[in-house]
Amino acid sequence: MKKTILVVDDAAFMRATLKDILGRNGYEVVGEARNGAEALTRYAELKPGLVTMDIVMPEVSGIEAVRRIVELDPQARIIMCSAMGQQSLVVEAIQAGARDFVIKPFQAARVLDAVARGLEA
Repeated sequence: MKKTILVVDDAAFMRATLKDILGRNGYEVVGEARNGAEALTRYAELKPGLVTMDIVMPEVSGIEAVRRIVELDPQARIIMCSAMGQQSLVVEAIQAGARDFVIKPFQAARVLDAVARGLEA
């Protein structure tokens, strides 16, 4: 499985944090998106090995973006990124097709573990 990743989050700081964690550990961040609508376009263009997807974003939510990406590519590998207190949304995201989730603020070890498992699955 290719180690290319699309990072989707409406907060530039969160995208930068994930890019830093992933880049320092051998992953290639091939693109970024600020919302679910951009995520759909970038996924179709880039065909990344994995997507990290924020749950709550403007325009198209992370959960809706997961549904649409999985419709386009049933083999899509997506990991949700959520804040504490969003457990019901995480469950909905997993039901929509996400493979795992990580909690913000990010702990590098947990992010890397989820990404490694997501790429293996």
